[in-house]
Amino acid sequence: MNSKRLLAHYASIADAPDAIVSLRRFILDLAVRGKLVPQDPKEGSATDLLKRIWEEKAQLAKAGRIRTLEEPLTAGADGLPFDLPGGWRCARLGDVVTKLTDGTHHSPPNERSGDFKYITAKNIKDDGISLTNVTYVSRGVHEEIYARCNPQKGDILYIKDGATTGVVTINDLDEPFSMLSSVALLKLPSCLSNKLIVVFLRSPFFYDQMRGFMKGAAITRVTLKRMAPALIPIPPLAEQHRIVAKVDELMTLCDRLEAARAEREVTRDRLAASSLACLNAPDPETFQGDARFVLNVLPALTTRPDQIKLLRETILNLAVRGELVPRDPKDEPATELLRRIGMDRARLDRKERGKRRPSGLSGDAQLFHLPSGWAVAPLADLVSVLNGRAYKQSELLSAGTPVLRVGNLFTSDKWYYSDLQLEEDKYCDTGDLLFAWSASFGPFIWAGKKVIYHYHIWKLSLHSEAELDKLYLYDFLLQKTREIKESGHGISMIHMTKEKMEKLQVPVPPLAEQRRIVAKVNELMTLCDRLEASLTTCDDTRRRLLDALLAEALAPGEPREMEAVA
Repeated sequence: MNSKRLLAHYASIADAPDAIVSLRRFILDLAVRGKLVPQDPKEGSATDLLKRIWEEKAQLAKAGRIRTLEEPLTAGADGLPFDLPGGWRCARLGDVVTKLTDGTHHSPPNERSGDFKYITAKNIKDDGISLTNVTYVSRGVHEEIYARCNPQKGDILYIKDGATTGVVTINDLDEPFSMLSSVALLKLPSCLSNKLIVVFLRSPFFYDQMRGFMKGAAITRVTLKRMAPALIPIPPLAEQHRIVAKVDELMTLCDRLEAARAEREVTRDRLAASSLACLNAPDPETFQGDARFVLNVLPALTTRPDQIKLLRETILNLAVRGELVPRDPKDEPATELLRRIGMDRARLDRKERGKRRPSGLSGDAQLFHLPSGWAVAPLADLVSVLNGRAYKQSELLSAGTPVLRVGNLFTSDKWYYSDLQLEEDKYCDTGDLLFAWSASFGPFIWAGKKVIYHYHIWKLSLHSEAELDKLYLYDFLLQKTREIKESGHGISMIHMTKEKMEKLQVPVPPLAEQRRIVAKVNELMTLCDRLEASLTTCDDTRRRLLDALLAEALAPGEPREMEAVA
């Protein structure tokens, strides 16, 4: 076993997404293979131990407390994916325990009081039984399960059904209790370490037996019939205690590594947040230097996608405040631009008489001081907010023109179709600016072909594409969507009516500056894309390196090297 290379490369794999989890599994794997501590020939053979277990079970059988023994305890090692160390033997779990049973279902238990506590999967934790939110059953209901299980302090409890299947612990309660059927109870003979059996039940080797060696599948239900014939390696008793002590020692080390990693993450979060804060509340005299500093140091501070999300939000926030690119005094003021857009809007009004076109800003206070040359206008002065069409289920067909629904803008690839001939404003085409306003909401630039758009989508048709950059408006709406979500207006957009949408105040820069802002946003978002890609690449590389080192460390060799980990 080459654990020295694992230690030498630990700094490279410490930030792998599952580094500590994998290291814990690795320790358990070493334990069940007999590679965690060296063997001592003076400690004898597990054959002697199995004889003692047989004798103790024979006495229990004679007293009528367990079934009569029918065959020897030892089992062939052909099913083991590894070689057993000298002195070890292989046995079936059902043969070495004195009792393997489970609880029953009491319906409904009393949630507040009763004669006996009712232990379910939610109470089984790695470090013992949690009595938080424990329920109770009466004495009469309890008698049947107690007679069958008789749970005592030191017994092993194993969750065999549900989302937490495979969680195993040692009963640390001094009182009798009832159990749910999703919990298995294992009683052991006095000459077998319950802590060692818990280590082995937590190991990848036992987990694979419970899931039938199905690669990549998670177990959700284990039966007693599956547990009983499972193979369990048995070391001599003295080695059992040394294995348990070493596992405890190394798991404590993993706890420290996990705490250190959490502390690193907190420090990175604080540094990243502090760096972004100086941009969200910028000092005009130092902003350019602050921005260069943040963009230089952020890649080193960024280890998670949520940190890059904050950077994206900061970029958009700066963009709509006029703090992302320098201004040019030669640029035509936005007031002139709005005047020409107003003329275009007036021409549209004459062509489309009868359609109400509200004006005026929303009641929200202006959130920041407008830069020189900028102006502010309600969204309705810049675009027509057009509703899609609501459909009856009978109108949604399997062929015809595709009907774009909100789900298609997000994650759904299920499409409906229509054969209706509709007004032109009920269709959207490549490059149109859309806004989904139902349970999932936000702006989109439609990249598909011509489709009919649904009622829960607005099409934002610019009054003048020559006077307003559509991508700038899209960036503004992205930033505004985040504000709406964070302001508590509700994920369902209950308070975002069409009227409120039309009155949103839009900060409008000069047209040339709009284009510079869009170019800079695209540049910085591309940087964010590269950061996200590098995170994925680094995570994959660390994960592959970790897997390779763990596989190499499990290769045949001297078991003493692992002791250097501690």
